[in-house]
Amino acid sequence: MLTFSLPFFLLFFTTTTIAQPYKATDLFFIDCGSSTASSSNPDQRWVSDENSKFMSSNIDTTSITFTSDLNETPYSTARVFYASFNYAFPVSLGPKYLRLHFYPATNSQLNTESFLFSVSSNGYSLLTNFSAFQAAFFIATTRSDAGVNGPQVRPFIKEFLIYVKDTQILNVTITPSRNSFAFINGIEIVSMPENLYFNTTKTKYLNQLTTVIDNHKALENIYRLNMGGSQIPVHNDTGMYRSWDQDSYYMNGTEVGVKPLYNNSIMYTMETPNYIAPELVYQTQRSMGRQTNNLTWILPVDSGFYHMLRLHFCNIIPQYNKSGVVVFSILINNQTAEQRVDLFNWTQGTGYPVFKDYMVFVHDPNGKRGKQDLWLVMHPNPLSELYFDAYLNGLEVFKLSLDKSLASPNPELSITTTRTKTVKDNNKKKETPYVVIIGGIVEALVLLPIIAFIVIRQRRRLKHYGATKDISSYRCRCFSLKEVKTATEEFNENFIIGNGGFGKVYKGCLDNATTVVAIKQLDSSSRQGFQEFRTKIEMLSKLRHVQLVSLIGYCDDEGEMILVYDYMAHGTLREHLYNTNNPPLSWKRRLDICIGVAKGLHYLHSGGKRVIFKGRNPVLPRSSQQVFGQTNKGKITKPRDFRMEGLPFCTRQRRTETATKERIYVASEDTRAKVGPEKHHEERFQRIPGWFGK
Repeated sequence: MLTFSLPFFLLFFTTTTIAQPYKATDLFFIDCGSSTASSSNPDQRWVSDENSKFMSSNIDTTSITFTSDLNETPYSTARVFYASFNYAFPVSLGPKYLRLHFYPATNSQLNTESFLFSVSSNGYSLLTNFSAFQAAFFIATTRSDAGVNGPQVRPFIKEFLIYVKDTQILNVTITPSRNSFAFINGIEIVSMPENLYFNTTKTKYLNQLTTVIDNHKALENIYRLNMGGSQIPVHNDTGMYRSWDQDSYYMNGTEVGVKPLYNNSIMYTMETPNYIAPELVYQTQRSMGRQTNNLTWILPVDSGFYHMLRLHFCNIIPQYNKSGVVVFSILINNQTAEQRVDLFNWTQGTGYPVFKDYMVFVHDPNGKRGKQDLWLVMHPNPLSELYFDAYLNGLEVFKLSLDKSLASPNPELSITTTRTKTVKDNNKKKETPYVVIIGGIVEALVLLPIIAFIVIRQRRRLKHYGATKDISSYRCRCFSLKEVKTATEEFNENFIIGNGGFGKVYKGCLDNATTVVAIKQLDSSSRQGFQEFRTKIEMLSKLRHVQLVSLIGYCDDEGEMILVYDYMAHGTLREHLYNTNNPPLSWKRRLDICIGVAKGLHYLHSGGKRVIFKGRNPVLPRSSQQVFGQTNKGKITKPRDFRMEGLPFCTRQRRTETATKERIYVASEDTRAKVGPEKHHEERFQRIPGWFGK
């Protein structure tokens, strides 16, 4: 007979009874094109779709066996469709995972690179004119999977979440595009807990968004990442066969931070049951450690859609054992999601997991619904008492359907594919070496003058504008002039809130008056030009710190040069210290302000240059003011109106200017009182300058 002490019994009850592993009620694993059953792991038994009751009849189909080197279920075979085809699966009421498996094999009998098709399910358009090859190639380039021969096409999964209603049938309809074919390697259907993602009540909406994930929405999982850890295979999930990828592919720049490991059991709770994420997610994390770089992930997503981000946290560092020890901030696409995260207050202590959901809309600047980078940034908050740190254990990103559609254009391939065509015409004769040589000579004679013309023209342009990259490639939003005029009511003088060396500053409202911004319009009399405008965007679009003002976007339509910044409603620090009707600031608050501003400057002096310049000259601020910004917990002070100087690694110094909020007081080039005297007397800077001001 087994006996247990009371503490052991309570521990056993907490970890096993309160949060049981999820047992799926609906499970389908269909190996398309196969004639026999097989297994991909001990928990997944794949069945053939040949003569299956799930397939519609009287459809002209054929099954092609891929001779791939994987020899892995379900990617060794595929079903190819000449016409629209439907699978129908009887399931229970509730939300389901629908996973479509694709492998555009490089050495199959068919040229799947040219296949275009659409997929729909229960009234939702999931894929339209979809190219599996382009999708696989984009994933390979995004994940930096390029080898010696370039990015390699590999199997991938398109995972959708669909709420099945009273019909209790989950349909999957695959339709080839005109004059094309469709194919699929595998179909997977798994049920999930009712409120895992649908009908949740704890989502935080950024920019006053109001969309909700209810039974009428469909979702697509874009990313599921295990921060700081390795890939977690499907059989190590919590019963829903989810795969968790490693996050290092999506870190900004080189891999940063440290990766603590927790060897004890995770203490799941009623709010965070153990089917939310496996223990392996919460036992590893990405932490800043002693490094000064922020934690930044850059995730390409489809623009023009709402996206929900689920962040998984678990304190696994024993030293972080009380409130206030570690406080950090979270930014999503330049928007503050959390100003003051104290994980000790969110959980019951070390080893207790928690997750938070955030909703953000990814804007579509050109109306094409192409790819846009979604930024997730985490950095320490000045209110941290002991440790300057930030950390994250896991991340899930979902795209929400819009007008019952999740479809978006195929991603543009920025790298020329080296893939060899796999369909060969047996009647086509091989070209002789002579034909190849003659053809090459003719082609060279035709192309050389064209190439020479392009090179000469490009050199002239670079000489005139400077050898910087195209302004459209920067990681911030590009506004149309129409949007800016709407936001400022045609640059209404009543909206002016400041004036400086760059030009007038307007207060504006964007996105149906849900986002208040500061809009700087370059004045025609300004000494600054397009080169300075472009340099500002290049630098400021990469600044990510809670103590620095964020550049939201720009506009360069019709010869205009306009910068759009975040807006802070409480004015300058000076307005709270001198000749003011505002309540006086306590000495503790003033000290917090000094610390916060110092950390923002430190980021520019040290950490910022690594993120922004990547080998180029670091920067030092010449002059600045401070502004107040309102947060949920109070106010935060941020330096603004910097004029930057590059440390002269060469004789020529390049000047630029950074961020603003609400009111602009830009110091002129000869403002001697606010820079170190060595600048004017000796034309040099100290790396750790003194601070001079009025």
